[in-house]
Amino acid sequence: MRENRLFTNHTTIIVLLVFFTCCQMQKPGLLRDVGLAFASAEESNNRNSTLYVAVNGDDFWSGRLPRANAQMTDGPFATLQAACKASRTLGTKKRKKIIIHQGQYFFDEPLVLTDRDAGLSIESAPGAKVYIYGGRKVIGWKKDGEEFYSAELPGVKSGSWDFRALVVNGRFCPRARLPEKGYFEHLSNFNVPWMSTTGGGWKRKPTKEELTTLKYRPEDIGPWLDINNAEVTVYHMWDESMVGISAMDTVSHTLTFANPSGHPPGAFGVKKYVVWNVREGLKRPGQWYLDRSAGKVVYQPLPGEDMTKAEVFAPRIESIIRIEGTKDKPAGDITIRGITFSVTTTPLEAGGFGAGRFEGAITITSAQNCRLLELEILNVGGQGIKASGDNLRIERCHVHHTGACGIRCRGTGCFVSDNHIHDVGLTYPSAIAMQGGGRDCLISHNEIHETPYTAVNCGGQNNRIEHNLIYHAMQELHDGAGIYCFAGNGLVLRGNFIRDIIDTGGYGASAYYLDERSENCLVEGNLSVGIARPSHNHMAKRNTIRNNVFISDADARLTFPKSSDYTVEKNIVYAKGKIVLENPDAITALRNNVLFSKEGIVQGRKLKNYSQSGTYQLKADSGNLLDDPLVLEFKAGIVKFGPDSPAGKLGIEPIDVSRAGRRR
Repeated sequence: MRENRLFTNHTTIIVLLVFFTCCQMQKPGLLRDVGLAFASAEESNNRNSTLYVAVNGDDFWSGRLPRANAQMTDGPFATLQAACKASRTLGTKKRKKIIIHQGQYFFDEPLVLTDRDAGLSIESAPGAKVYIYGGRKVIGWKKDGEEFYSAELPGVKSGSWDFRALVVNGRFCPRARLPEKGYFEHLSNFNVPWMSTTGGGWKRKPTKEELTTLKYRPEDIGPWLDINNAEVTVYHMWDESMVGISAMDTVSHTLTFANPSGHPPGAFGVKKYVVWNVREGLKRPGQWYLDRSAGKVVYQPLPGEDMTKAEVFAPRIESIIRIEGTKDKPAGDITIRGITFSVTTTPLEAGGFGAGRFEGAITITSAQNCRLLELEILNVGGQGIKASGDNLRIERCHVHHTGACGIRCRGTGCFVSDNHIHDVGLTYPSAIAMQGGGRDCLISHNEIHETPYTAVNCGGQNNRIEHNLIYHAMQELHDGAGIYCFAGNGLVLRGNFIRDIIDTGGYGASAYYLDERSENCLVEGNLSVGIARPSHNHMAKRNTIRNNVFISDADARLTFPKSSDYTVEKNIVYAKGKIVLENPDAITALRNNVLFSKEGIVQGRKLKNYSQSGTYQLKADSGNLLDDPLVLEFKAGIVKFGPDSPAGKLGIEPIDVSRAGRRR
């Protein structure tokens, strides 16, 4: 192999010398022949740099042939690991490619790529469907009672194999839960004020006991609870904590957690919790639980589901591919394209804000110039993609049915575009569909929907969030938004279309939300439809809200608690109910807006801290109008006005966000 590389390099050098000689001699025919020779040398070089993987391959073969030869003495590798090991012998100075043929591939440990893999591209063969699983198939199903089936799994009883996700016939299956719907209400209290994140969190630090105990009602759970199996989700305001149970006191009705919760039960006045993974929680077909006491997985089949033919996967690992660099040696110039990744798990711990502690099916750290293109990531227990570095590109990926987040990408100059993200947070409802950060990044033309919490979260400096289509977010938790920005400086939110977000209580849900330490940000040319609080601003300052259209089927609230120095201009707010501006004193310049309430009520509400201290009716002044803007059309993203609309007179430019979301 070394001799082949030397031959190719020498040939290329000779061809280049002849080429330059011909240029000086002005011999066009000879130039053509030299060009053909050069192309032939390059083709030979590419062949020597391409390796193949196939399910019927062999790791003792060279991997240089796309299929086995007639003598069955050489052909593709059987594993991606062997192909990557071979590609490293080619060095980092030239392009290398690994092509994977159609089939299913199973990983028991992550594939780790480093700076030694620079120049590598891993991709599916043209037209091939390549599936890489971070787990194993579960076989040997037997009847377990009248309605259930079970399969024994080595290592579960001893604790060496544990997981929180199961995939049956392509479905991310829900775990057994109590209660069947809704939540239990616990009796724990934590009446300590939250001082805001900027203010340091809790006014008094919670004790270990407060973070590890919960008082339950005896009618909800009893001595029958198997604490070796049971796990509990304790709900907070904008996140939740998944905990195990180490002890249960049936006299004081107290659960002791095996791992601490992120906030004490009862914090923020939230009293909800759910018990998972117990046999008593198998209430409907399609559910499962992991019986650690018996060393088996138990499943209740769907009607007509034949467990002798079912394809069932249980995860073994948290990440399938890890691209890992260091500050001194960043991993760089690695491309992964056209592959489907599925089946990962998470450890038993509280995931923190946005379920950010969990790993991705693909995890990238300290990397630069890496690309994830046209991937599908589904049915994973943690995050789909978790990436940090410089000049990363995540494009045209489909990430869905994840236990935690969809895509998380932070760094400098990153580009996240044309992805489809939906049905995230199936295990951890605090999961954020798309989370960004860093500086000079672009989050653009993504379609995001069916999320229990925030669809897009971004902070950092000079990042742009543009032309995204977002709907059906904030379905379970509170104090988030379609686009939620925390500690952002110079952010631009432009041309986004957010619709159909329902406020489920707590601290509420918004379309566009600038939170603590967000400064010098611009919210411009966006549309929100069917959202009662289109703009929420909290402890933010010197931001501009310009030329947006906010349409509500009920009341509409624009809120500015503890904010200051806002410019709000050339916006249209159209509400079938009343319009309320909370803490209008935060607005330095309120001009050239159309604020139209069909009820005829446009109020300013003064706030002292977070409490209402006075209400008054706003009047048309400084160019602000309370007239009907005569909106004719908006549902498709193109806002059209009647010929006599006052919008044009105020300099409000037409809004067209019909192309927000993925470009086909």
